[in-house]
Formats: sequence, structure tokens, C-alpha cells
Amino acid sequence: MNSNYQAKIRVKGKVQGVWFRAFTREKATELGVTGWVQNETGGAVYLEANGEKSKLDLFIDKLKQGPERSVVDDVEVEWEPAGDNWTHFDIRY
Repeated sequence: MNSNYQAKIRVKGKVQGVWFRAFTREKATELGVTGWVQNETGGAVYLEANGEKSKLDLFIDKLKQGPERSVVDDVEVEWEPAGDNWTHFDIRY
């Protein structure tokens, strides 16, 4: 049985200026994950995502790979019960 969770995720490395947010939205949409992503000052990318645990695990695996021009050094994940009830995945500016 898959329960819904919320993952608060920070991705560190060369993840800005390499289409990482667009990649994140694309992978989230493919997997049926909802939430949002934004750049942080300091060079990291932060996102919050809701979905079934198994889909979030696959999503996080995709984030660890990143798009072609990125270099992912670290992915920090904080798990919580499903939070906000988003209907799609947004890029925030």
C-alpha cells in the first residue's frame, strides 16, 4: 500500500543555469508528483513535492541524476505526511 507523503528536498551542486528546474518539473509531471521548485541564493535548488512514496522515491532518483549539464553533489530529503494539496508542479521564481 502506498501512502502519500511530502518530501522537502534541497539539491546542491551545479544545479542553477543548467535547466534543473525545468527538468524537475518534467520528471514530476511524468511521475504524477505535485509541488513546486525554486532556486535558492547560494546556488542550491529547493523543492517540495507530494505523491505516493514509491513515486517520490523514483523522482528523487531522477533528481540525483539531474539534466545533462548539471552536477549533483548532494540531495537532502526531509519526509513528512502529505501536506499541501497541490494539483500540478510549478516553477517558482
